[in-house]
Amino acid sequence: MITVLIADDQPLQRFGFRMLLESNAETEVVGEAQNGVEAVRQTTALRPDVVLMDVRMPGLDGIEATRRIVADGGRSHILMLTTFDLDEYVHAALRAGASGFLLKDAYPDELFAGIRAVAAGDAIIAPALTRRLLDAFGQHLGGSSTGSATDQRLAALTDREREILVAIGRGWTNGEIAERLVLSESTVKTHVGRVLAKIGARDRIQAVIFAYDLGLTRPRDLH
Repeated sequence: MITVLIADDQPLQRFGFRMLLESNAETEVVGEAQNGVEAVRQTTALRPDVVLMDVRMPGLDGIEATRRIVADGGRSHILMLTTFDLDEYVHAALRAGASGFLLKDAYPDELFAGIRAVAAGDAIIAPALTRRLLDAFGQHLGGSSTGSATDQRLAALTDREREILVAIGRGWTNGEIAERLVLSESTVKTHVGRVLAKIGARDRIQAVIFAYDLGLTRPRDLH
């Protein structure tokens, strides 16, 4: 059972998400929050597996709430929700430590898949938006690379692990990596886990940020 906290300032939105999640045997709603302050407080108290966090809330917004929750070092993972497909705050949300980004009008199976993914420590961006968001993210970081040779975390990677990191930075799924590098998906999953551990990344989203920061991937690399 995956426990979920819903953080949204709109009562009807919270009600809709609760009804949907309670109709699924895999998920249990353990609490609701109408602003960022409540989201931080309830996450600390309830320790849900996943927090469905609205990006825009009055007072303390979802980005700052996410930053505080992640800094607390708890077990909860954040799945950001927005009504905008290229929300101006998405880059800040991902940098704050969010594990995923979905539209509020995502289909139920997309929402459930996203919840399962972040609960398992993976990351998710709405399938239809992945390439565009990564492209926008790369352009947002344009010129900010610190140079790969200066980071000791990169030096700790084997040649294969660096290859896997570049593939993650390009937005490839495990299946795509396996196909292109002629590996089994289980082997890819093992490599991905080692890469994340070595570079200190919470999930694949943070690995994408790392790859862009060091100039390992660029917007034109995306397909």
